[in-house]
Amino acid sequence: MLSDIVRILLPAGAAFLIGMGITPILTHYLYAYKAWKKTPGKVALDGSQASEFNRLHEVHEVRAPRMGGIVIWGSVLITIVGIAIIAGFVPSAALLKFNFLSRSQTWIPLAALMVGAIAGLIDDLLVIRPGGTGLALWFRLAVVFLLSLFIGWWFWDKLEVTAINIPFHAPLEVGWLIIPLFILASLALYASGVIDGIDGLSGGVFGSIFAAYALIAYAQNQIDLAAFSAAIVGGILAFLWFNVPPARFYMTDTGTMALTLTIATIAFMTDNLGGGYGISVLPIIGGLLVATVASDIAQVCSKKFFGKKILRIAPLHHHFEALGWPGHKVVMRYWILSIVFAGVGVILALSALQNPW
Repeated sequence: MLSDIVRILLPAGAAFLIGMGITPILTHYLYAYKAWKKTPGKVALDGSQASEFNRLHEVHEVRAPRMGGIVIWGSVLITIVGIAIIAGFVPSAALLKFNFLSRSQTWIPLAALMVGAIAGLIDDLLVIRPGGTGLALWFRLAVVFLLSLFIGWWFWDKLEVTAINIPFHAPLEVGWLIIPLFILASLALYASGVIDGIDGLSGGVFGSIFAAYALIAYAQNQIDLAAFSAAIVGGILAFLWFNVPPARFYMTDTGTMALTLTIATIAFMTDNLGGGYGISVLPIIGGLLVATVASDIAQVCSKKFFGKKILRIAPLHHHFEALGWPGHKVVMRYWILSIVFAGVGVILALSALQNPW
């Protein structure tokens, strides 16, 4: 058991140290090439100017570079590939145990991480051009849809995942509907990426979520998946070190797209496939992501059908800012809530694991 814990903590520590090491190099080039949005201001979903948001954040959009998410996925990629290469060249039994690049547990989430990272990086590179607006929303959604369609099909056809485990209840058999369910989960999680809106906010929330799934995967004896999740936590902590107010850079799409797609994949891998309850507890562990998406939907529907807003600004964290809460207060309270939600989700998942139907 101790060796399994070390197998999980070592990648987390390695990713953190690598992230801390590559950040000065990355930020040097980001600042040298002025990798920030050139024209401040945001347009609302209905095409109108987001005046309240611009009042609060217009200056910040051109204060620091985008693409800070490179620190996260870059440190994870170097860690997982580096350990695999070292284990390959020095095939000792001890080193082979630390190699968590496995076809059964980490190939799929790593693919989701990197596809999201690359698509988001292209979007960020287009945004930082003079007058740049990034990839069209329909194109980004198409990337998410096609990737999740393939992964969902892989779960159903190759891995024969056809059910969702319900805590303290018999599994819910859904058959091929696991594919559209995964697509919907991926799209919803991608939409929650707008939580990357205040210095330090998204890093703390995402860190809690991946830490929760690392614990769940460990309890299910999915050690490679737990190590992968822990490595992401290490990368997020390195990013967060430089993203606390005032942020040296912002996560933006190359980070949020990578992380949200990976969360969906890990949640499904820790469910029926791993004999656990990863899907059922996702709305709890990711409670703040749910609140973020729900607040956007509620705002749009209220404006469309009733002609008025229910929030000063959507999503919810900006509403609190508009009410007068300092950004750091919103961030710290979101961190606290994210830890609570993650803890409740883990407790529920582990309790159900110990007391199966």
